[in-house]
Parts: sequence; structure tokens; C-alpha cells
Amino acid sequence: MAKELWINLPVKDIKRSKAFFTQLGFSFIEERETNDMLAMKIGEKNVPVMLFAENTFKGFTNREIADTKLGTEVLLSIDAQSKEEVDEMAAKAINAGGKSNHKPSEMNGWMYGCLFTDPDGHQWNVLYMQMSKHKFL
Repeated sequence: MAKELWINLPVKDIKRSKAFFTQLGFSFIEERETNDMLAMKIGEKNVPVMLFAENTFKGFTNREIADTKLGTEVLLSIDAQSKEEVDEMAAKAINAGGKSNHKPSEMNGWMYGCLFTDPDGHQWNVLYMQMSKHKFL
């Protein structure tokens, strides 16, 4: 059985990606940082998100990298503790150079969230979920 999960994403510019995610408040595993790789930690469980220079990433997959301008290859969701935290993360993402055409809003009566794209076009979803209002509970 798997012991751990981590996410690998291709990026065009490691330094630009680090600057962007630093402004969002994410931290990094400095000892895993090289010219073509950056390890970011997310959440209380410190889920690793590995950011690889595109050429290095392509070397792992032996496939072309998805064009994020044409479609979505993955939706990365982040848990927020409040609606205000969703609003703050959305503002930070835009101020750091991300893009969004999905303003923070209520969804399905129990979620509040927004979607933004990082400088490489990867889509991130920030959600505050009021599980007590979820109809399945």
C-alpha cells in the first residue's frame, strides 16, 4: 500500500514559481531545491508539491506537457478555514501574478470558494466547506 502522495507539476521558471507561491504563504523544503526542482509543502500534513522545470518533467513522462491555455490537466484544491481566508488567498494569488475569472462565491449551499491559475496555468481551487450544511451528513 502507498505510504505517501506527492504532486509533480511542470513550471517554466522555478524562481518565478517560488516567488508566486511564497506570496501565497506556502513554504519550501530548501534542501530539496535545485536549479530544476523545487519542493513546496502544503497544509498541516505538509503534502509535497514538486515543481519541476519543464524539460526535467518531460524527461520523467516521455510525453508532451499539457497546454494549460487549452484545457485543465488537474484541479488542485486547498482547504480554507473561513470565507475570509478564501477571499485573502484569492487576493494574494491575483496580486502575485495569478489569474482568475471566478470570484469567491457560495456553491451548492455549503461551500464558498474561488479558482485561480498560477503563472504556468495550473488551476487551484480554494474552498471553505461548511460540512454541517452538506446534505449527505
